[in-house]
Amino acid sequence: MSDKTQHNKYWQENLKIIVPLMVVWFVVSFGCGIIFVDELNNIRLGGYKLGFWFAQQGSIYCFVLLIYIYTKQMAKLDKKYSLDDDNQ
Repeated sequence: MSDKTQHNKYWQENLKIIVPLMVVWFVVSFGCGIIFVDELNNIRLGGYKLGFWFAQQGSIYCFVLLIYIYTKQMAKLDKKYSLDDDNQ
């Protein structure tokens, strides 16, 4: 297989990882922090309204978790295409 074909396959699989993570990030940050804030404020988490918590801290925690998931998934993808540090 040519390098261009390998590159395209790698990029397509990368996009399959990125797109769902970006959708989750959007829903949590914009949806929970802005759009659904009134409904979420009826629930309390640690004494704070859940909508407020998502706007202030929850979206940041979610973002850090998504970064962790992305790095793990990309490590697997890099290994699959022999692009990991062990093969450099």
